[in-house]
Amino acid sequence: MGVSHSSKEAWERESRTDFWWRQMQEGFMNKSDFNWDQIKQLHQRFRLLSGDQPTIRPENFDNVLDLESNPIRSRIVRAFFDNRNLGRGTGGIAEEINFEDFVTIISYFRPLRSRRNKEEAEMYRREKLRFLFNSYDQDGDGIITLQEYRRVVEDLLSANPQVEPAWVRSIANSIARGALKEAARASNQPAEKGQPYQGITFEDFIKTWQGIDLEVKMQVSFLNLEAKALCQ
Repeated sequence: MGVSHSSKEAWERESRTDFWWRQMQEGFMNKSDFNWDQIKQLHQRFRLLSGDQPTIRPENFDNVLDLESNPIRSRIVRAFFDNRNLGRGTGGIAEEINFEDFVTIISYFRPLRSRRNKEEAEMYRREKLRFLFNSYDQDGDGIITLQEYRRVVEDLLSANPQVEPAWVRSIANSIARGALKEAARASNQPAEKGQPYQGITFEDFIKTWQGIDLEVKMQVSFLNLEAKALCQ
C-alpha cells in the first residue's frame, strides 16, 4: 500500500503530503471497515501513542490509562503484536507494529456493517472469533488447554484484591473444566471412552459461541477494551 515507513524522517515527511493521505484513504477504508473520519482519528491516536514515531512497541502501552487497571492488560497488549492477528504466520510476537498493523488489530472490534450479506457476516464473525481464540491459545499450538483457559479466568478474577487467591484458583479451575466439557459435547470428534478431552480446537470454540452476540461482547473505544468476552 505504500504507507510503511523505514525511519522517523520518512514518516514525518510522507505523512504531511496529500498523496500519502490518499493512499491511506484508499487502502485502509477498503481493508479495515472504518470510515475516513475514524481512520484520521486513529492515526492521530497512533501518533500520540507512538510519540510521533513510525512504529509502536509494547512499552508504548505502559501509559495508557484505559489499560492501567485492566486485569488482562498483558493479553490485550500482546494481541496487538501477535503475528497470527497481524496475518504474519502461525505464531510469534512482533517487536513493533506500524499504523497499518494498528488499524488491523482495532478492526477486529468493529461491529458488522448492516449491508453485509450473510456470507460476509459469517466470515467476519469467524475472524473475530479467531482473534478471541488466539487470546486463550497463548502458545499458538491451535488448542486451548485446561491450563490456558484457567489462566485467563484467574487473570480476570484476580483483579479484585479482596478475593482470596485460593478461591480464585478454585473458581477458575471449575469454570475452565466446564468450558472444556461444553466444547467436548460440541465436538464432532469426541475422545475415545476413558480418554479425557485434551483441549478446545478452533472449530469447537466456534460451536461453543453459537448464539452469543459478538457485537456486544467485542467492542473497543480506543484501547478501552472489554474483558468480559474472554470469560464466556
